[in-house]
Amino acid sequence: MSFSPQQPGAAPSDLSPAVAEDLALYREKFLQRLPQSLEELDGPIEGIVELPLHVAWSGMTVYDLGKSRQRVGLYRTVLHEGLRDDLPRFLNQDLLLQMWPVLRTLVGRTVRSVWEEAFPQLAGRARAAA
Repeated sequence: MSFSPQQPGAAPSDLSPAVAEDLALYREKFLQRLPQSLEELDGPIEGIVELPLHVAWSGMTVYDLGKSRQRVGLYRTVLHEGLRDDLPRFLNQDLLLQMWPVLRTLVGRTVRSVWEEAFPQLAGRARAAA
C-alpha cells in the first residue's frame, strides 16, 4: 500500500506489526477475488439485478441498472463484498470502465488500488477524466 501527502493515514513506519499484517490480509482478500482480465466481466448491462445475501448482506438487494445511482451502488457493493465468481456474474466490463472515474471515489482505498494496479486501463480512465 502506498502512502502520499494526498492520502491521509499513518506512514508505513508508524504502523504496528499487527496493523500492517491486517492491512496486508485485507488487500490480499481483494487480490484473490480479481478476474484474470476485465473481459471476464460479462454481467448484465440493463434490467433488474438481485444480489445474493452473501454479497448484499446489509441494505439493498435489488438494483435497477437503468437508474444511475442504483447502478453505481450495485457496483460498489459487488466490488467490496462479491466473491470471485460474483464479479463476472454481476459486473460488466463496459459499464465498469464507463463508471470508474466516479466509482473509484466511492470505493475504499484498498479496493481502488488493487483494481487500478491490476487493470491499468481503469487508472487511465481516472486520469483522463481528471
